[in-house]
Amino acid sequence: MSTLLISACPGPPVCAAVHTHLFVDGLDLIARSDAGMAGLQPGRLLRPGGPLYPADMPRAVDLAAQVRPEPGPRGLTVTIRLRGKTVVWSDLMYPGGDGRPVEEVRFHLEQYLGEVERAYTAALALTVPAGGR
Repeated sequence: MSTLLISACPGPPVCAAVHTHLFVDGLDLIARSDAGMAGLQPGRLLRPGGPLYPADMPRAVDLAAQVRPEPGPRGLTVTIRLRGKTVVWSDLMYPGGDGRPVEEVRFHLEQYLGEVERAYTAALALTVPAGGR
C-alpha cells in the first residue's frame, strides 16, 4: 500500500498562485508526471465530498494544469475509485523511486481520508487572515 501526503503552496511571494502538492510514497506526483504543471487549488481538490473523495464508480479527476501554455497535455488526470477499504488511483505514468513507471497506486482508506481532511483543514488556515478566526 502507498502513503499519501498533501501540502499546499501558499502563493505569493513563494510562488505564483496557491496550489496543491501531492506526494505518493514521498515522491511529488505532479512534478514527476510533468514538471510544467502545478496542482490545482486546495479548495477545489480537497473540499469535503470533492474530487479526491473516492466512490465505488471510477471517475476521472483533474489534479494539475499547465503553468504556462506549451505543446502537450493540458493537465494531469487520474482515475480514482474505491475498492472495499482501498482507494485506487490509476491511469498514472510517472517514474517511481526505482526509475520504473508507476501506473497505479493503492491507499488504505483510513489513511487516505485522514490525509485529505487534514490537508483541507491546513489549507483553510492559509486562506483565513490571522485575526479572522
